Amino acid sequence: MKRTEALETARMAADEKKGDDIVALDLKGLSPVTDWFLIVTGRNPNHARSVADGIIEEMSKQGEEPYSRHGYQQGQWILLDYLDFVVHIFTPEWREYYQLERLWRKA
Repeated sequence: MKRTEALETARMAADEKKGDDIVALDLKGLSPVTDWFLIVTGRNPNHARSVADGIIEEMSKQGEEPYSRHGYQQGQWILLDYLDFVVHIFTPEWREYYQLERLWRKA
């Protein structure tokens, strides 16, 4: 699967689970770690976990498993690392606090 197709699969899965304010940041040339961030807001920790589950499920159907996962139990900031892109699922308060879009505004 092409990486842009995989990113779109993750975006669509987040949208199907009613993730809010979905943003893809192109980090190519800006980050040595990954090419894209997919940032999503879940209304609360349970919703954030549901969004993460939806993404993991859809990506697994395509033969893609996250390299690593962090924050699932707490549900405030869930990170799914697919190497070429990283999914960040925040609750509204945590997204506002960390402001990844502002931090990576050159993307």
